[in-house]
Amino acid sequence: MTKLVKNAAGRMVPTEINGQVAVPFQGVGKYTPEGRKYGAPIRSAADYPADGDKTVESIKQALVNAGLRDGMTISTHHHLRNGDYVANAIFAAAAELGVKGLRWFPSASFPCHAGMIDLLESGVISHIEGSMNGPLGDFCTRGKMKGMAVLRSHGGRYQAVQDGEVKIDISVIAAPTADAFGNATGDRGPTACGLLGFALADSEYADHVIAVTDNLVPFPCIPWQIQGNNVDQVVVMDSIGDASKIVSGTTQITKSPDRLLIAELTARFCDEAGIVRDGFSFQAGAGGTALSFALFLRDMMRERNIKARFVRGGSTQYLVNMLEEGLTDYILDGQTFDLEGVRSMRENPGHQNTSPFTSYNWHGKGNFASMLDAVVLGATEVDVNFNANVVTHSDGRLLHGIGGWQNCLASKCTILPIPSFRDRIPVLVDEVTTLCGPGELIDVIVTERGIAINPLRRDLHDQLRGSSLPIRPIEEIKAEVEQICGGAADKPILGDKVVAAIKWVDGTVIDSVRQVGN
Repeated sequence: MTKLVKNAAGRMVPTEINGQVAVPFQGVGKYTPEGRKYGAPIRSAADYPADGDKTVESIKQALVNAGLRDGMTISTHHHLRNGDYVANAIFAAAAELGVKGLRWFPSASFPCHAGMIDLLESGVISHIEGSMNGPLGDFCTRGKMKGMAVLRSHGGRYQAVQDGEVKIDISVIAAPTADAFGNATGDRGPTACGLLGFALADSEYADHVIAVTDNLVPFPCIPWQIQGNNVDQVVVMDSIGDASKIVSGTTQITKSPDRLLIAELTARFCDEAGIVRDGFSFQAGAGGTALSFALFLRDMMRERNIKARFVRGGSTQYLVNMLEEGLTDYILDGQTFDLEGVRSMRENPGHQNTSPFTSYNWHGKGNFASMLDAVVLGATEVDVNFNANVVTHSDGRLLHGIGGWQNCLASKCTILPIPSFRDRIPVLVDEVTTLCGPGELIDVIVTERGIAINPLRRDLHDQLRGSSLPIRPIEEIKAEVEQICGGAADKPILGDKVVAAIKWVDGTVIDSVRQVGN
């Protein structure tokens, strides 16, 4: 039985995860790291081809050359999102080599990786430490994973690698364009997906780095987002993925009248709160409501001739339009969500690629997230204390990843525009099923039935006094929704087994996910 202790948020969390000591969450800003950054092994240029050609014939051979053995940690990144072919190819090759007990350390996994379930069941993969979207998350929640899953934010993942909490034995980087030396970029080639920022830590800290491309170009690959001097081998395969699938169902403008109302109320709130002004900055998520908010905001900026200094992406065609129309000086892009974003990254000097190191890493000398005037995000649940959940549903199933969500809570004003219920299940609850973000960092909840401002934000309450916006206590909105839905959501039936740990941005454990049912 896993030993659990109560952390500073009142959640029962493990003190040991897969044989490693885990530090319980101590409160926002309370945990101070010690020591020095982890260092990758020193290599000698004498051990690499003098002509710079590091190509090998196959992923299987590259894994053999890298010394793949039982129990190793293999990392991948998710810039190709649901169109990725590389991760499946890596672990299929590992299975052919008879390797067991691997830890998969993706920046995120998607439904396209559902084939990994067979490898989890056969023991090729022990467990996953990374966000799980869909089938893999459901598999984990049902208690079928041999090891305990660990979910981290994008910044938390970089922090874990940088601090030596996770030692990557072999990193495999899907590179839409690369040269034989290993310089690589994601902004061009037949499977161009934008930037490769999530693979940056892997390239810098892994013991061994393999770049896999379907577009090998003569040296030098310009621009390079991954430096070839961090790459050990280069593999060419027919196709590394389907770039059209970086666009998912969540990256489409909403057509729901309720959600359009929520988006409009969010934009009006930002205006009346004094956030929308010359030189401001914002970040909107890639969900349909957040994208619609960006359009309402764009129209407001046009009418008043307001220009943002920068916007943070997830870049989409909507942010690209703002850049090309002169409504912002820069897009600081952390992930490219559609092909217009990819084009813009190639063509627009003001479209700058970033990484979790610059944007989100809490164990660094500051980060971009805290400089944002406002961030607009989604959530699966929010409770009356403004705590929020983004990974599990009210039935306890783990179906979503954290992404950069936790990191963005450092902004000056964090706003969650969410429907008050989904499928007649209230989204506002007494206590969230899984705690991902502490309520003290979440400032505003916007629903179709009203806007709730966190009582801790007296400044926002004062600023909005007398506003025509439907500002209401969160408890009042919750009670109204429960009356409509016939009561509060049923509590999930959870077992005793902890199947996943949720890390906070500083590497401490903020909550646990328990097995659903039996």
